[in-house]
Amino acid sequence: MIAFDRGPARFNYRIVGIALHNNQVLLHKAVHERFWALPGGRAEMLESATETLRREMREELGLAVQVERLVWIVEDFYWDAARKTHELALYFLMSLPPDCALYTSPGPFKGQEEHNPLIFQWFPCADLEQITLYPTFLQRALKSLPAGIEHIVIDETS
Repeated sequence: MIAFDRGPARFNYRIVGIALHNNQVLLHKAVHERFWALPGGRAEMLESATETLRREMREELGLAVQVERLVWIVEDFYWDAARKTHELALYFLMSLPPDCALYTSPGPFKGQEEHNPLIFQWFPCADLEQITLYPTFLQRALKSLPAGIEHIVIDETS
């Protein structure tokens, strides 16, 4: 995975998937976490962003997703435990297989990330302000995706 520490700080390269269905978005969280996020994961060396997203969805949900288009390039500065993190993330619109059982069930759904159990669930885009979702810009931005690619810089360290 492409992540490294420099002194007290960490750099993280993350690839993220946006799955929308009936004005709802698919979010996930680790069982022990109190916040939600869009699914995805860290890229491996010499792996393209779209390959990363496909691999992560196969590993976490057992699904073969279709990567549609790049939506956001996000630079996010935040605290992770006791260290500042600089994350560079690519957010892609993705489609689940048409016959996917996740479309017809409200969830939650179980997933797995290595030894870390995950929970996946659909949330109405109109109600995202009611949950803890990171990065926080997603609470508004997921209600209306841009037609082109947007570059977003977020500093959540203060």
